[in-house]
Amino acid sequence: MANILKRIAGLTFSEKESAPEEETNQEFTNSNEVIASDNEEGSENGWLDEEYEEGQLSIDVYQTPTKIVVKSTIAGVKAEDIDISINNDMLTIRGRREMQEKIREESYLYKECYWGSFSRSIILPVEIDAENIEASLENGVLTISLPKAKTAKQIFIKVMEK
Repeated sequence: MANILKRIAGLTFSEKESAPEEETNQEFTNSNEVIASDNEEGSENGWLDEEYEEGQLSIDVYQTPTKIVVKSTIAGVKAEDIDISINNDMLTIRGRREMQEKIREESYLYKECYWGSFSRSIILPVEIDAENIEASLENGVLTISLPKAKTAKQIFIKVMEK
């Protein structure tokens, strides 16, 4: 049944079936499978080890007069599985999304969701008050509120000629 659905949707082509000109005699390949095969140990094209494969977290970043706000949809991740850190002027969000059930690869009709480790780092455009950062997770949306540091009063120094 799955093969029939794939054929109807145009997802697979065998050598016997006709396909659009640019795809003649090619089988449909999921982009994740291509990346995985290129990164396999021993692959000539594999330049990343398995441990370095991470998804990149999508984020929205905006500012108000008093804070920088970072939002991200990270459905399926528990708050305790998220690590947020600031090093100098860089904010890093790391986590891991675990699949709860085991599904055979051949059972998938579509496989677009990312499962595994993910991270995202951004450079903050202003100095942050690190003591008052807040992070919350509600309905699969992570919100990080980064209060801007109070700007120091500008001081003018008179240069004296000697």
